[in-house]
Amino acid sequence: MADHQLISTAAHDTLPGSYVRPEAQRPRLGEVVPDADIPVVDLADPDRAAVVARIGDACRTHGFFQVLNHGVPVELMMSVLSVAYEFFRLPPEEKAKLYSDDPAKKIRLSTSFNVRKETVHNWRDYLRLHCHPLEQFVPEWPDNPPSFREIVSAYCKEVRELGFRLYGAISESLGLEEEYIKKALGEQEQHMAVNFYPKCPEPELTYGLPAHTDPNALTILLMDQQVGGLQVLNQGRWIAVNPRPNALVINIGDQLQYQ
Repeated sequence: MADHQLISTAAHDTLPGSYVRPEAQRPRLGEVVPDADIPVVDLADPDRAAVVARIGDACRTHGFFQVLNHGVPVELMMSVLSVAYEFFRLPPEEKAKLYSDDPAKKIRLSTSFNVRKETVHNWRDYLRLHCHPLEQFVPEWPDNPPSFREIVSAYCKEVRELGFRLYGAISESLGLEEEYIKKALGEQEQHMAVNFYPKCPEPELTYGLPAHTDPNALTILLMDQQVGGLQVLNQGRWIAVNPRPNALVINIGDQLQYQ
């Protein structure tokens, strides 16, 4: 079943019909603004007040921003990307062990978004992982490639701490005490989606993922600089996100959205 469902198991010369969107729902790639950068914040700036102000402004104006000098080791980031590629290059029979189209499963390899209910699929495969507490979930993670669990769990720890630091800055930008958001949200779950977007033969006909908001509080994205496609809606325009070298992209989720 996984061999049939996963788009990463073979090269595609044409787009399968189940991925072709109705004409009114197709990407308008020519309307995407390619060079209007989202805000960038250097977390190593010694002026704490300036960092907090920049993060607050970015949350209000874009809901997205990039962070530099964020404390997550660059070598670890590169290792995560490498082991993710290794995973998706595994033979189909190996990946089939993890495949599921049940959205309730905490750890699963799947495709698109919800293939049980969709009429048109999205051009991505993904590995969904629960990451907190690590000792509870890591034993269920893939053990192939052999280094997967060690590398990804180390990354999860670093990213979790970064998330709490960002909560603090966002709280302060709202005139609240640093720990306010962390305390208000309580014990935080942590999830990871390892998204894989194979080369698409007809990108003008489909999406990797369509327009959406994230239902969580904060998303921290590690983007492959060789694979574009992420866009942010800002003032009625779709803006291409061009990640800076060694940066992480931060997305404010629905739980932190304020109207």
